[in-house]
Amino acid sequence: MEKMNATFWQYTPQNSPHPLPNSPFVCTNSEILPLEFNLNSTNEIQIDELKNSVSKAKLEETNLEQFLAANSASSMNDRMPILLLGELANPFQLSRLKLGVIPVIKVRINGLCRTYADGLDSRMIRPGIHHITLARTAGWWEATHLAFATLPQMKQMVDWLNNGRRGEWRPVKPKEGSIRVENDLQLRHPTIESISWDGNIETCIEEEPDANGPSFDITQVMVPVHTKYGCYDSRGKMIRCIHVGQRDFHANLFRRGSSMRWQDILDVV
Repeated sequence: MEKMNATFWQYTPQNSPHPLPNSPFVCTNSEILPLEFNLNSTNEIQIDELKNSVSKAKLEETNLEQFLAANSASSMNDRMPILLLGELANPFQLSRLKLGVIPVIKVRINGLCRTYADGLDSRMIRPGIHHITLARTAGWWEATHLAFATLPQMKQMVDWLNNGRRGEWRPVKPKEGSIRVENDLQLRHPTIESISWDGNIETCIEEEPDANGPSFDITQVMVPVHTKYGCYDSRGKMIRCIHVGQRDFHANLFRRGSSMRWQDILDVV
């Protein structure tokens, strides 16, 4: 990944919710900067250890903590981890929100999947954007983004998702699943054929690739979830973003099913 002007980012909102980009980066109000970060240990670490390691990551011939100070941005000590599951992981959109400096790394979630929220945001393109929420799936894994943001930045993210509809989106801390740093930029994901359904519960039966980064406590990570309807329900099954693209979902699946309540798809702290 190379440094670029955020307005030149090659993925527009209609490409959401692909995890973009593959490697760690820092997003500012105008630029996307590559961040040289990896942790090769597979042991568990504490959140403060993770933040300390990220603060030392290389960025434009300096380290991240020095870059934050030079740009009058909050230090890593004043930031908390938040999962970016869909359009918020699009650097173009992050820059448009004018949130200031936000470091982002790649992580792997286990036992949890990104799935479409049962709602539509028509502000950016027509017919609109389907934002992403989180749900359980035993045996599942996939890569997504973890940002380190201040509380005001998190509030702005959730306010943007809500688009004036108070309470539809809410920041929570998952009480299930696990999370770890992901160093493989091309991590494979489970195939659609690997999902077994007994008429009630879906389970991923594919063998997961070996871990390559440390795990940390997922109950310390914030994640915005859709709390009005939860996720989309396609005849008892979830539509996973990895398997079905946004255009395909909107054209062939949206409004041809119902919704799963968010309390039924994710346990929170």
